[in-house]
Amino acid sequence: MTDTIDLDAEDRKIVTLARSARARNGVPEGAAVRDETGRTYVAGTVALESLKLSALQTAVAMAVASGATSLEAA
Repeated sequence: MTDTIDLDAEDRKIVTLARSARARNGVPEGAAVRDETGRTYVAGTVALESLKLSALQTAVAMAVASGATSLEAA
């Protein structure tokens, strides 16, 4: 488990959200990204028979689909 002691409060929030997504959805990984406006997008691994996406790929896709033009943290 990654140590979060040296992270600021907003980055600790991202880590907590990613871990929560993983636990809540019972998936191998969770991810959270923050866009240029401070909005956070949280996702888990997508493992369909016809489509496989990592949690980070899914979170980035959610951000872009919501109008984000850049990400400041992942």
